[in-house]
Amino acid sequence: MHYSVMAEEAISLLAIRPDGVYIDATTGLGGHTGLIARQLTTGYVIANDRDAESLETARQNTLEWADRIRFCHGSFSELPRALAASGLRQANGLLADLGVSRYQLTSPERGFSILTDGPLDMRMDRSRGATAADLVNYTAEKALADLIFQLGEERRARKVARAIVRARPIRSTSHLADVVLRAVPRTGRLHPATKTFMALRMAVNDEPGQHDALLDIGPRLLSGGGRMVVISFMSFDDRKVKEKFRELGREGRATVLTKHPLVPSDAEVSANPPSRSAKLRAVEMA
Repeated sequence: MHYSVMAEEAISLLAIRPDGVYIDATTGLGGHTGLIARQLTTGYVIANDRDAESLETARQNTLEWADRIRFCHGSFSELPRALAASGLRQANGLLADLGVSRYQLTSPERGFSILTDGPLDMRMDRSRGATAADLVNYTAEKALADLIFQLGEERRARKVARAIVRARPIRSTSHLADVVLRAVPRTGRLHPATKTFMALRMAVNDEPGQHDALLDIGPRLLSGGGRMVVISFMSFDDRKVKEKFRELGREGRATVLTKHPLVPSDAEVSANPPSRSAKLRAVEMA
């Protein structure tokens, strides 16, 4: 089952107008997009995602509101192009869920998972860019260790990088997970390769750069009174969102609507455990 994280809170804070234009910057399988579209009459949603396969599923999941949705395949940095394609420069609201799609994580052929064997891909957009296999097989050992340490916060990054280089060529997700497991044995419930996989995924998709682009571009895409709602799952992402929204407030460009981040209800966490680390923040543009 597909869950839209903190859907009730996100939709409420967007304060949707029936004739408004909204951007779902991370459409995924279409959960939030559908919830926005159903409240519209003459307005529409620009449904954006880097993952063309997810977008196709979202299209099928939202057929009931097809006349209120315009799909766009692209990254956060390409959102101005998505708006321009509709003849607009600004929208009435923007929603971004920075979590990784369960569909991506549980599809072996996408290469995100430690638990199932598959190609070392990890690209959210499989039409372009280097794969995780390219990174692990061709990156210099020190650079690989730095990447794993900085993005994955893996304190044993040097050992992991050394083991990867010695085991090259790394052939698949299972091969990589096994190499890391032998280099840094399990000490708790978390698989020893979890942080390495996360770091590679973030590097392959330039997640830090894309999140920075979203926080830079997003506010400029909104008209006065327009709202930006961001759901983060990593502490450093939430910290960036908090700092950006506070900056907008200090400059008089926006009003911060969430003094403290909203978190999922106990009922939501019980129904969808991966939502437990979600934090939602929102601003309204002046």
